[in-house]
Amino acid sequence: MLDTTIKQQLETYLQNIINPIEITVSTNGSAKAEELVSLSKEIATLNDKISLSVDNSPTGRAPQMAIAPQGQEPRVRFAGIPMGHEFTSLVLALLQAGGHPSKASQALQDQAKSLTSKLNFEIYISLTCQNCPEVVQSMNLMAALNPNVTTTMIDGALFQDEVSERNIMAVPSVYLNGELFGQGRMSLEEILNKVDTGAADKKAAELSEKAPYDMLIVGGGPAGASAAIYSARKGIRTGVIAERFGGQVADTMAIENFISVKETEGPKLVAGLEQHVLDYDVDLMKTQKAVRLEKKEFIEVELENGAVLKSKSVILATGARWREMNVPGEQEYRNKGVAYCPHCDGPLFKGKKTAVIGGGNSGIEAAIDLAGITEHVTVFEFADTLRADDVLVKKAESMPNITIIKSAMTTEVIGDGERVVGLKYTDRTTDESHLVDVAGIFVQIGLVPNSEFLKDTLELTNRGEIVTNAHGQTSIPGVFAAGDVTTTPYKQIIISMGSGATAALGAFDYLIRN
Repeated sequence: MLDTTIKQQLETYLQNIINPIEITVSTNGSAKAEELVSLSKEIATLNDKISLSVDNSPTGRAPQMAIAPQGQEPRVRFAGIPMGHEFTSLVLALLQAGGHPSKASQALQDQAKSLTSKLNFEIYISLTCQNCPEVVQSMNLMAALNPNVTTTMIDGALFQDEVSERNIMAVPSVYLNGELFGQGRMSLEEILNKVDTGAADKKAAELSEKAPYDMLIVGGGPAGASAAIYSARKGIRTGVIAERFGGQVADTMAIENFISVKETEGPKLVAGLEQHVLDYDVDLMKTQKAVRLEKKEFIEVELENGAVLKSKSVILATGARWREMNVPGEQEYRNKGVAYCPHCDGPLFKGKKTAVIGGGNSGIEAAIDLAGITEHVTVFEFADTLRADDVLVKKAESMPNITIIKSAMTTEVIGDGERVVGLKYTDRTTDESHLVDVAGIFVQIGLVPNSEFLKDTLELTNRGEIVTNAHGQTSIPGVFAAGDVTTTPYKQIIISMGSGATAALGAFDYLIRN
């Protein structure tokens, strides 16, 4: 299964194994089970500290791979073949079982070790989901560190009966001790804070004790990261608070217009951004959401957990989020057929009819991707023309299982109480209403700025964008803004980075004059 280059790279990684480990494969005679056995045999031949056993009469899920230090009961399992985006999860699980230390902060590792409750995580994923590995790897690390924690990655495409039984229509979907724990991307810190009672109060007290910053950046996307680096290089006390480092970029699959980098993926770029920020003396505070900003002696930023941070200057780089349709049924069936990430959730609709809302680049790209997985894709565009690049439109029009409907106003999501079964739209040229049978609806209609907490605080446009001047200055002296949350035109990664640099330089200029 592994080509020569990957084998060589994997063999090098596995040299970091300190203690013997054992792989146990549960099979059921299926072709996928044979693939998993073959993969496990290849891995076992790469290091003499890895032993392999095969269980041909399992009582649990099969095919499944369990990994454990030799002589111990397995706490990390992969139900399915951990290739694609999950191959890194497999490699890390092998290394951690073999005693190789994690790169996670010692504070988070200590927090994981201190958990006393029995925690059994089941993580439903798709191998094409770029958000799933972070969740799998975080929970695998918790299991490696703490005997009270067990975790199983489950490939939803392979275990369709479980997916149907639990009505799983979005990945990652995580169950804890049999109950739904969460959906979507989650960091190790977020997971620990959710299972560790009292963690939020302790964190709030710790943050409130921090000394005032010279420059505090709110947001950890490309604009926030750029601002942090430019600020830190000036030698001033710099802090960053981010609800999720990377922002929208972490959900972006292919990036082909980042100058000097021919092609990359969002999670890879985000990892590089975070490492670059941490190369400087920057106080990075993740999983923290700002809820209030007020200028007093210092500029104060209140967080959702009640902590208040103070700074001489602030840069708002809170970015944007996917725009919703705001039609009946959308919220009721969110993650039950209504989705916003075709790369993540597309495989769950294999062989089914789907819809894409939006005819811009994102919408047409989503339709093309889904056409290779689903039975049929219908694109609904409100305008009478498509806004996507011509090359994408021609590609979509050439595919037999894509239908494009223009001048279509989506009016309602139809469900059966458990999942999406259809979509209603109105033909804007005839005013006639139509019902289309679909199992999944992928919304791709642009972005909404994350600025609600700033309403009545500083000047915003009627779209909620922060108004800034050429230096990134907002209507409040000492408060600057950058990136997709502002009036900066063209919401692009490279433009956000430049906007962040501009705001940081503008804020520094403000500091030296005040």
